[in-house]
Amino acid sequence: MDLLNVIGLHKQNGDGFVLQDINLTQRYLQKVAIAGASGAGKSTLLKMIAGLVQPDSGEILLDGKKIKGPDEKLVPGYADIAFLSQHFELRNNYTVEELLSYASKLTDSSAADLYTICRIHHLLKHKTNELSGGEKQRIALARLLSTSPRLLLLDEPFSNLDRIHKNILKSVLTDIGNELAITCMLVSHDPRDVLSWADEILILQNGQFIQRGTPEEVYFSPVNQYAAELFGHCNIIIDSGIKTQLGIPPGLLNGEEVFVRPEFIEIVGNNSSSFRGIVHSARFAGSYYEVDVLGVNSHISFITADKPPQQGDTVYLSLKENMVNRLRSSS
Repeated sequence: MDLLNVIGLHKQNGDGFVLQDINLTQRYLQKVAIAGASGAGKSTLLKMIAGLVQPDSGEILLDGKKIKGPDEKLVPGYADIAFLSQHFELRNNYTVEELLSYASKLTDSSAADLYTICRIHHLLKHKTNELSGGEKQRIALARLLSTSPRLLLLDEPFSNLDRIHKNILKSVLTDIGNELAITCMLVSHDPRDVLSWADEILILQNGQFIQRGTPEEVYFSPVNQYAAELFGHCNIIIDSGIKTQLGIPPGLLNGEEVFVRPEFIEIVGNNSSSFRGIVHSARFAGSYYEVDVLGVNSHISFITADKPPQQGDTVYLSLKENMVNRLRSSS
């Protein structure tokens, strides 16, 4: 069942359209992430869904009821929708427990469960000015959730967080859906942060959705170079001769570009039908090595968990057989 419907949304600023013909649906408890480069219109869209920015045209429905913008509503915002800005603030010189108690509609038992889910139960006696940025964010989140919203919107929640606090927040957001039955939507300028969290990812480019799908679909089968490079390095193959050498299926040879993730490529034995190149560099990246190979007027990158070839070595590369069906042309 759909909780949220966004229909034909437009928003224009002085320089032209910020958002154009935006349509999306979100099912109850579905985890949706909106991805795109800075300036793509992500935050503006989220604020319109929250009722904080007025769209020029279009309609937003929460469970079939229209969300009015600030031009239509005296006090912007809705009790059923919680919006966590990337610029949230907490009052200083309050204990966490005091701060949370003021807005809470929860029983003591429900509040204790919420604090455990948000990983802040051990911080309740601390003053807010004694906390780290990640801890403050989770407290701001708990304060919003204490009003029992149905939809939680988060604007760039992973920005300025280290890896440890990012992982904690991802777990918190998953538990919010599973244990509190609150539907979540977030935006991120670094879509790699949402691959392991989202059920569906929507990609914004220049104010329009260009792709939507599961994390696997948008990662392995990007629709264009912009979508491909949002999620990490990708080999952009245009030359039909290189496509043939790598073993790319004949049906993709005439497309303008084929997007090949580094993990699609492997070293094969010396044969005339594979891509031949010289190792330019091999970099350790933890559980794997990143290897750059230079051919004639070409550059191919791949990753390997095995000991990599050395700089200057000649190698032969080919597309892994099990990755053939993952490929997509931009044409």
